[in-house]
Amino acid sequence: MSCSTIKPTWSHFTSTMPSLSELTPLIQDIQHNCDISDARDHGIYTMCTMVLKLRNLYKWEKGLQPWEEPEPADLLDWIDVKENSWATIAGEPFRPLTVSGKTLAPLDLEEVNAALNGTRLLYGAGYGRSMKTVFFLAEKIEQRSIEGCPLIILGKERAKEMASPFAMAQDGLIIIRKESLRFFFWDQIQEVRSSCRSSLQQALQPYGVFKDGSLDRELFASSLDAIVAQEMNLFIYHEVGEILQTTFTSETLQAIIGHFPGSVIEFVGRAVKDILADTHPQGLLSYVIREKKDSSLGFYLTFLDGLRQKLFPEILKARQLLLADRDWGHIEQARTACWERNQQVAEQIQEISRMIGRDADELLLSRFNSRILAPLGLEKPEEAQPAAH
Repeated sequence: MSCSTIKPTWSHFTSTMPSLSELTPLIQDIQHNCDISDARDHGIYTMCTMVLKLRNLYKWEKGLQPWEEPEPADLLDWIDVKENSWATIAGEPFRPLTVSGKTLAPLDLEEVNAALNGTRLLYGAGYGRSMKTVFFLAEKIEQRSIEGCPLIILGKERAKEMASPFAMAQDGLIIIRKESLRFFFWDQIQEVRSSCRSSLQQALQPYGVFKDGSLDRELFASSLDAIVAQEMNLFIYHEVGEILQTTFTSETLQAIIGHFPGSVIEFVGRAVKDILADTHPQGLLSYVIREKKDSSLGFYLTFLDGLRQKLFPEILKARQLLLADRDWGHIEQARTACWERNQQVAEQIQEISRMIGRDADELLLSRFNSRILAPLGLEKPEEAQPAAH
């Protein structure tokens, strides 16, 4: 559905929530499905990533803030209990959901939310990275339109699984999960790479979180909500770009993930789709350029991982030129060049993806390597294997 065809009424939410006792059975069923998803698919993560996600899930369950660290022994005991529970439920089917007297399938997103109409709750369900099933239930705190696309900002989360994507677009609707975004900012800034120190300094300088030249943990903690509020548009405009760019379709990405899950092909495909969203004429960087927002550019570069840097080599030099003469035209030139080049890359990936199921996998891998990976200086995808069917 095109985002321009959705015309709800935008407002801050003031409707009355049902009592917790009324919501408890629904919350428990959704959380149980979240647990099944984690039990089935936690293997998609590296050990370091899984430990981080489990730590954040523990903090959420215990009501801790991002900067509040659990006792190591308590966390390890909790992880042990969690993993034992996973072993008992991994083979279970997802539970149906009972909402307003109706029994609905857990992936019937539209029907579940229709049944929740009149509450301040939004239910989310779908597939994330490497086809991990994502479920959540959260309270809506704001709703508005941006670039003609509907946007909902969520607050307190009542049920969640381990992946907890903090920004997404579903059928033209942009969803921002504020609680998960707070954890993302805290974790990413604590563990920033040394090569990103300069861009992080640019990002955080306006927020007064440095003391004696170093990031002060207490100042950062007290400023976290202000930073999230001021920088949320970075992620909103990324999703705007995701919706409005049509060169690399979601169907193409799903075909790649379905056949080569967890492979370099999936990761490159996701990175190309992300870069197209970032550099779309109405996307993330266009917003940053229009607002001349140094902090947001600093955060963008801080969060830009190695693969997306490969796809967007112009941005680092453009930033240096901007710092020298304060001309945002350098960033616009870099955005335009990246947008035009990666549209061509996306068209190549789309062409290869159309051959899935028609040509041999070895031939598809060879084409992907020669047309996409080799020009980027990336390794060959010999390890990519088709999914079992």
